[in-house]
Amino acid sequence: MKVISVNTSKPTTFIWKGKEESTGIYKKPTDKPIYLTKNDVLNDEISNRLNHGGFYKACYLFSSDQYSYWKELYPNLDWTWGMFGENLTVSGFDETKVFLGDIYKVGEALVQVSQYREPCYKFGYKFGTQKILKQFIQHGLGGTYLSVLEEGYVNVNDEFTLMERLKTTLTVAELFHLVFAEEKNQKLLKIAMMSKAIPPKKRILLEKYLK
Repeated sequence: MKVISVNTSKPTTFIWKGKEESTGIYKKPTDKPIYLTKNDVLNDEISNRLNHGGFYKACYLFSSDQYSYWKELYPNLDWTWGMFGENLTVSGFDETKVFLGDIYKVGEALVQVSQYREPCYKFGYKFGTQKILKQFIQHGLGGTYLSVLEEGYVNVNDEFTLMERLKTTLTVAELFHLVFAEEKNQKLLKIAMMSKAIPPKKRILLEKYLK
């Protein structure tokens, strides 16, 4: 896995249901390294700290390999890296082979694969239609948030080196499918709700689906 773009944003305002709102989803590539802190990416806009940022959502990663799929669905958009609001656009990121709780060294930072991405109406606004929320969930490859265990700079061409993997865990793809599936795989559910890579509130929510 290699970083092919590092992306940040300034606040962008838009009108939603008659009310002005702000968002940091309009990320663009930057020609400078970005600094990963334990709560966010330095100098990157986070308009809603309740749902974004913090230890379990310090940085968002998305696969460059998925761009061709979405470009075919939305060819008229102005496509650049960072289109999905990700801080790190990464090549070779296979969500069926990267696991929840994985710890990687990338650039100067040490990061851990954390929770899934839940698409919201701001994502739909950017793409011009709220139907993309359902499409995003059905496609099942939503990228992943990272926790930052050791802060540091990350830049284009930095590679992810796997440092540690849990013996019992589930893949990023399995976690995404599990969260949005009507019928939850009970074995995977138990593994997910025991993982300290996921925030406690999310683990409590998952526990409610145990039979």
